[in-house]
Amino acid sequence: MSEQETHLGSGKVRELYALGDDRLLLVASDRISTFDVVLPTDIPDKGRVLTGLSAFWFARTKHLVANHLLAIRADGRSSECRKLTMLPIECVVRGYLSGSGWKDYKTTGAVCGHVLPEGLVESAQLPEPIFTPATKAQTGHDENIDREAAAALVGEELFDKVERVSLELYRFASEYALTRGIILADTKLEFGLDENGELVLGDEAFTPDSSRFWPADEYTPGSTPPSFDKQFVRDYCESLGWGKTYPGPELPADVVAGTRARYIDAFEQLTESSFDDYIANPGSLVA
Repeated sequence: MSEQETHLGSGKVRELYALGDDRLLLVASDRISTFDVVLPTDIPDKGRVLTGLSAFWFARTKHLVANHLLAIRADGRSSECRKLTMLPIECVVRGYLSGSGWKDYKTTGAVCGHVLPEGLVESAQLPEPIFTPATKAQTGHDENIDREAAAALVGEELFDKVERVSLELYRFASEYALTRGIILADTKLEFGLDENGELVLGDEAFTPDSSRFWPADEYTPGSTPPSFDKQFVRDYCESLGWGKTYPGPELPADVVAGTRARYIDAFEQLTESSFDDYIANPGSLVA
């Protein structure tokens, strides 16, 4: 890195650098985490998939909300972005009943304050997508919260806007994904405010790390569909009886290859571009 690129910190997947006072460089590594533990085995090209897919979606949703992306660098995994003041909530939209939402529904009949119809089965499509915010945990798991708790963190007016924009983004992306044979079951979005106080989409958008992708032709309500995301790794780790604490287990070659293939399959189906073409010309997805 040059002297002008100052390392600010490391996330589970990304390295963050300052580019002067008003820009950031986000570098997506090939690290993978499960149950909030970064595993010792990388997934080759995973960072490029996250960066490329995010760029693809940023370019196609800017009519709905501004985003932080300025440019993709030639390595295909580094994004130059506007610096934002990030909101202290995770913005989750669910169109299907899965994951922690399914667990909450089985216990209470509701998800984050949304009371749902009785008799829904696992992976059922919801009558309408719902906005289910969560806290941003510094350690451990994010926690689902209701509207009142989220509004207390960001203010009622801003919460209403974030909810509306999140649902618009989900509807747009899920409708598009379905035309490509993929169900977008749920997704996590992050927003910030720019220097003028305007809402801006940041972090990543509709990737296998931030979303639950199911192949539409294998979807059956009442079961856990196969997925394009890191569920393949989660399933392997759970099969070991691992206690979900550091250090995580090493991944065997077949799990690494299978995970990489799932990420690249999602990339190619959604973008209608070959991954090799993206590597050769990372800027192509934002043109």
